[in-house]
Amino acid sequence: MIVFSKISPMNQLFRRKSVSILLAEAKTDEHKFNRALTARNLVTLGIGAIIGTGIFVLTGTAAANYAGPSIVLSFIFSALGCVFAGLCYAEFASMIPIAGSAYTYAYATLGEFLAWIIGWDLILEYLFASSTVAVGWSGYFVSFLKDFNIIIPHELCSAPFNHVIGQGWERTGSILNFPAVALVLLITVLLVIGIRESSRFNNVIVIIKLTVILLFIGFGISFIHVENWHPFIPENTGTFGAFGISGIFTGAGVIFFAYIGFDALSTAAQETRNPAKDMPIGILWSLVICTVLYVAVAGVMTGMVNYKELNVSAPIAVAIDSAGAALVWLRPFIKIGALAGLSSVVLVMLMAQPRIFYTMAKDGLLPPAFTVVHKKFKTPYITTIVTGAVAALIAGIFPIGVLGELVSIGTLLAFVIVCAGIIILRRTDPDAVRPFRTPFVPWFPILGMLICLAQMAALPFDTWMRLIIWMALGMLIYFLYGKRRSKVFINQSNQEIK
Repeated sequence: MIVFSKISPMNQLFRRKSVSILLAEAKTDEHKFNRALTARNLVTLGIGAIIGTGIFVLTGTAAANYAGPSIVLSFIFSALGCVFAGLCYAEFASMIPIAGSAYTYAYATLGEFLAWIIGWDLILEYLFASSTVAVGWSGYFVSFLKDFNIIIPHELCSAPFNHVIGQGWERTGSILNFPAVALVLLITVLLVIGIRESSRFNNVIVIIKLTVILLFIGFGISFIHVENWHPFIPENTGTFGAFGISGIFTGAGVIFFAYIGFDALSTAAQETRNPAKDMPIGILWSLVICTVLYVAVAGVMTGMVNYKELNVSAPIAVAIDSAGAALVWLRPFIKIGALAGLSSVVLVMLMAQPRIFYTMAKDGLLPPAFTVVHKKFKTPYITTIVTGAVAALIAGIFPIGVLGELVSIGTLLAFVIVCAGIIILRRTDPDAVRPFRTPFVPWFPILGMLICLAQMAALPFDTWMRLIIWMALGMLIYFLYGKRRSKVFINQSNQEIK
């Protein structure tokens, strides 16, 4: 007689994959991916992912609205949370070199349900981030063409919808943001062709934008007016987050978007030659380099121009204009650097999301078609095309503000879960091989969790509501589709048959 022993609902939700099983599954995929990335490639990919909208757009608006010259401290505070989370990512990436990133780490530590939650949450980071940055790229592209008297009509380069706080959604009269859509589709084609070609393209872009940023810092120092730094921390207006000490923390939550991207490196683990060694190098060095550049740019910018004048879409250009004819030659280079910088961010985000889908589909939580790898290009081309198409649509119709806030809260939640996962795995599997170990566990992970939670708390209420709605949709998909198709569930059910 065949007897089915019922698995309790709680055990079903929190069934886990051991590290040994994850590594064994990775070996079966060895022939599918092209291991072409080195530590140097990872560092440049990290810089390419991090330096973008944050430094070219958000620095000025955050200084003008929240922190003033103390936006420098906001960058440092936000970087601390990223460094603590980055150390945790580095340990996980070295011991579980699989494309699933935080989703896979959660599966090994917190169980399937929370792994699904974080996988669904990562869509907010990678897919929506690529759309957000594409919208920012479109603004610089239109401005760049305007300098040459090439005018793109407003109806063809902005979102047809806008969201006004307290009033809701409204029509703008535009048709579609065509430049943003075109960028996403072009980069999608590049990613389908191959990871090596995408990496080479990114390397060139990173060199361009680093050169432009260093030029701004080097020449801008001579035009700093120290009085613009006083008061360094403007007096609070009476509203939490509007300058003062609270403004530093709110500013940190807003410009946190500037650091998004270093975690995307972990999704390329199966395409890295030596992930155990190279992943920690790529994650940590890209973070350190970008933090130094962010602080320097913020300091120079607020020194050249009073922070009240920086609430614009191109704050670096405003700082250059303040220097007069002496730096007018640098303005077109800044726009070229911005275009290059934003392009590389879109590339890395669009590279990361398909690999998350691939890993979730391998576990049975998404349709099997998402696991198909192109025979010639050795890329997950179906998920890449799907991701690119959806990202292009989102970039074409939604405004940058709404998208940016969603990306920030989704990423912060992922960081909190990864930091918690390190503490749990140290207890549940203390003997696992860890080529890189996060120092001072549990204190560093706890600090990472607290800093990220503090930044989440500072985000607007509407952003929290959108996160809740998004998560509710994800749970509906899990319970209707993924839960019963999970390979771990099927294997456990077969073992229960007697």
